[in-house]
Amino acid sequence: MTQLTPPPSSKSAAATALSATPQVHALREAWLLAAIEAVRPLFLAKQHHIPACQVSVGFASTGNRLGHIGQCWSTGSSTEPVNQIFISPTLSDAYEVLDTLVHELVHAVDDCKHKHGKEFKKIALGLGLKGPMRSAGAGPELKAKLLVLLPQLGAYPHASLSVPMKKSVRRNRPRAQCKTCGFQVPMLKKFLAFGPPICPQDKVEMEAVGDWEAV
Repeated sequence: MTQLTPPPSSKSAAATALSATPQVHALREAWLLAAIEAVRPLFLAKQHHIPACQVSVGFASTGNRLGHIGQCWSTGSSTEPVNQIFISPTLSDAYEVLDTLVHELVHAVDDCKHKHGKEFKKIALGLGLKGPMRSAGAGPELKAKLLVLLPQLGAYPHASLSVPMKKSVRRNRPRAQCKTCGFQVPMLKKFLAFGPPICPQDKVEMEAVGDWEAV
């Protein structure tokens, strides 16, 4: 009588994948999906289940101006109840990508409910992430485990995108201030030519504060 073999568990499947030859991925998304399966046992070992995720390469909702290299969206943000993760196209180093992916998967486990709060921190520290939670990355022990996974994942099929970061220029906007009582009022550009107004409290001319020339 033929016996049916049960499907391999996530842990045994990952072990089988690691014992095989390095994978070759034509698409970045395929590499990222394989990476999720590779790190799944690390999460299961800490009793954390990685939910269904879609993962792709793209900028965070803030663009590139804040330097964010990854973002996870909650299941409630999509019409399909799955977490969606984006890895910045500025990353091309396989380890940096994997490290960033693990951080975002912690958000997925939490379904982005607590941002970088204590619930996120508990999961992250348990897995071996270190540093400030907003930018937490793999500590020495977790890094060693991730480095073991990289050879079997193969090359990350992506060339980094060089995007200049625009620095916001903060101007000392023009306003008027009363020297007597300290009352302040912002000044509109079209009224600067009239000069500082009269303080409604002390009935004296207010003084110009800020950069009246740059506006």
